[in-house]
Amino acid sequence: MSRAYKIGDSRNPHFITLTVVEWIDLFTRKQWYFVLLETLEYCRQRKGLVVHAWVIMTNHVHLIISSDVNELSNILRDLKRHFSTTIRNLLPRATFESRRSWLQNHFSCGKSRNWQLWQSGFHPKELTSNVMIDQKLNYLHENPVRAGMVYQMEDYKWSSAVDYAGGKGLLEVEFL
Repeated sequence: MSRAYKIGDSRNPHFITLTVVEWIDLFTRKQWYFVLLETLEYCRQRKGLVVHAWVIMTNHVHLIISSDVNELSNILRDLKRHFSTTIRNLLPRATFESRRSWLQNHFSCGKSRNWQLWQSGFHPKELTSNVMIDQKLNYLHENPVRAGMVYQMEDYKWSSAVDYAGGKGLLEVEFL
């Protein structure tokens, strides 16, 4: 990871993007969304991850996160590993997934990898001002609108936008 992509103070919120290798549309089945939400919840409860905002798109995830307990780089390493291992173990038996052989081939091929679900790195951006926070929060929540998935950001199920609109989403968030 280059110097431009280092995590700053883990106690400060960071905008993070996790991308599936080759921009594969993994998140087209609700079961995969729930595995990621369970992984985030696991890291929230056991690793000290604080989730401020999130959105799961078909081939990438945006998060605004922090931690007072552990280094974000360690939490993200564990999050990526846990999710990837879970998918690797579930995929052969995932009868709901018509592309399971194709996905297994793509995640397990390549010159130097046995299994890789996520692209390397996560391009953190430390949010050090309210302007930056507002910009990234809006960018994250408007992602499904820009992609044509919903008309209003709070209507997208796989996001914290509903929480910020006064409702209750699928994952507990700590508001910015």
